[in-house]
Amino acid sequence: MTNGVLVRVPASSANLGPGFDSFAAALALHLEVEVREADHFGVHTELAVPHGRENLCVRAFEHLHPADNLTFTMRSNIALAGGLGSSAAAIVAGLTAANSLFGLDAHLFSIASGIEGHPDNVAAALHGGFVVCADGRATPLEVPAGLAAVAVVPSDAAAWHASGRSRVSTSIARAALPDEVPIADAVFNIAHGALLVLGLSRGDWELVERGLADRVHQDRRGSLYPNSHALIARASEFGALGATISGAGPTVLVWCLDETAASVAERLRGEVENWAKVMRVAFEADGAQVHELASPAT
Repeated sequence: MTNGVLVRVPASSANLGPGFDSFAAALALHLEVEVREADHFGVHTELAVPHGRENLCVRAFEHLHPADNLTFTMRSNIALAGGLGSSAAAIVAGLTAANSLFGLDAHLFSIASGIEGHPDNVAAALHGGFVVCADGRATPLEVPAGLAAVAVVPSDAAAWHASGRSRVSTSIARAALPDEVPIADAVFNIAHGALLVLGLSRGDWELVERGLADRVHQDRRGSLYPNSHALIARASEFGALGATISGAGPTVLVWCLDETAASVAERLRGEVENWAKVMRVAFEADGAQVHELASPAT
């Protein structure tokens, strides 16, 4: 007999350079949510998130079933509002919990994409690995052996020192983009997105390195997080394959190989110690996982 579920969902990095709103990768940072039967509704967490029904995880849960007489206990090491898919993880966790707890058969990807407003992060959170999103579907791609990453996560003040704001919101980041882009930039991103997918599928690091280039969104958002933006062009100085802005930013995902990850991280720490935290983070092969919770002993 069970009285709840535990859902574990990975962080994610979207866009991956040229794949705006269509490419993403799962990362080995996680949100865990326990949903248990109780005699009241409640949200228990030390995270800086709402503790009522406006909580994003609870809101997603209630897209499928009311959360009456349920308690939600949340733990996470995913930075909030940092471009690491914290909102997508919360949405996927809530939907997955409701779907499992009540034996539903909901189309989680479609619902999650609608709540999030774009499909890339939720696809990576659901499936793990790398994903390419198109035509309302997500196509998974396995993580090639030997590929690693380092996340450079700016502090609030450093990320926004040019604007005085304290967070990079997705809405502000999207507002920095034009409604149309030159055809040359679109063609550039199509070509480099193809190179990136080929490189990942073949484990060809030269193609991955070339495929990380972008001319659609990163430069146009550079003024929102100037320190992060400047770091992208210098990735090779630190021994990395390249670097991309993670989602809406300001986190930078630095791509490297397993054997160089430690030295890349060390060099980056010396460079960004005054404005960011550096974390080695693996690409995560597994997407959302759900486990039944046993009833407490009486």
